[in-house]
Amino acid sequence: MQVLVVGAGVVGLAVARAAALKGHEVIVAEATKGIGNGVSSRNSEVIHGGMYYPTGSLRAYHCPRGRRMMVEFCASHGVPHRICGKLIVATEDAEVAKMEAILKQGRENGVEGFAMIDGAAARAMEPALNCVAALHSPATGIVDSHQFMTALRGDLEDRGGAIAFNTRVERLTHTQAGWIVHYSGSESGELAVDAVVNCGGLGAQALARRTDDYPEARVPRLVLARGNYFGYSGRPAFSRLIYPAPRIDGGLGIHVTLDLAGRMRFGPDVEWIGEENYDVNASRGASFYEAIRRYWPALKDGTLQPDYAGIRPKLTGPGEPAADFMIEGPEQHKLPGLTHLFGIESPGLTASLSLADAVTARLDA
Repeated sequence: MQVLVVGAGVVGLAVARAAALKGHEVIVAEATKGIGNGVSSRNSEVIHGGMYYPTGSLRAYHCPRGRRMMVEFCASHGVPHRICGKLIVATEDAEVAKMEAILKQGRENGVEGFAMIDGAAARAMEPALNCVAALHSPATGIVDSHQFMTALRGDLEDRGGAIAFNTRVERLTHTQAGWIVHYSGSESGELAVDAVVNCGGLGAQALARRTDDYPEARVPRLVLARGNYFGYSGRPAFSRLIYPAPRIDGGLGIHVTLDLAGRMRFGPDVEWIGEENYDVNASRGASFYEAIRRYWPALKDGTLQPDYAGIRPKLTGPGEPAADFMIEGPEQHKLPGLTHLFGIESPGLTASLSLADAVTARLDA
């Protein structure tokens, strides 16, 4: 089967690799000049445990499963990663009930070793921390996301797959034989394939609307939530990831994230925006200091600098419950050989290999 995957982000590369490993002829169409230039390169690079997501959701299934697959993949492919663990902290007694709900959900989701500890135990692990209680997730880690994507690309190309860079898919036309892909960029033309998987990230909805005969009512709205990150100029105060008890704002709170070199940064916050823009407004630093000092009171003024921003391709907006991943295949929209992936935000990196399994299983159905 000839398969076109749209988008060379982490999910697109994982899907393309999985399809190639199953023996399909695979081409990835990528609008930019390289891999992972969109959502995939602008995140916390966290290997998520999977404790937050509601029972029965795609996130609850694919995040823990994808985490285990990712750790195994990284070990076998030499991808830099570290299972450093994570603490979710309650800084006041009123947050403890929320933590107990997360603990219950995490255990239902199969997060290994997930446990509640008291403030003294948490401070024994991280002396700089201020908290009354914490949830410890020893299975959470960090990964070099670009090296992970490079390894996915290597497997894809080893199996005969190819990536067409600077190639924008303009329209998809359904025929009795399959799909005609109309594309532009370095070259323009048409390509006949048996199946199409839309992993377009922020552009997924736009491509769905450019798919002939695709029901407009099936295209979900796209809500842009910018997540800003601030870097820390001093020595790292923590050896683990530190997350506050989550609040209902579209994210998991401004947390401590570490890179593999040990550098410490904070974010992301949630800034609802109307158009794609990655500028970090330095004035948002004031809210960062306030949020961080709840769990790290010793943070000094002047030590945070604007770093980078990412944009979550959300399906729900401010004050609304977070939407699940959305995988729209032939069983939903009745068009054979077509799969659209919408709203693949966090934990999309962690879930990517598991999502790829699910999507490629549909190709063989």
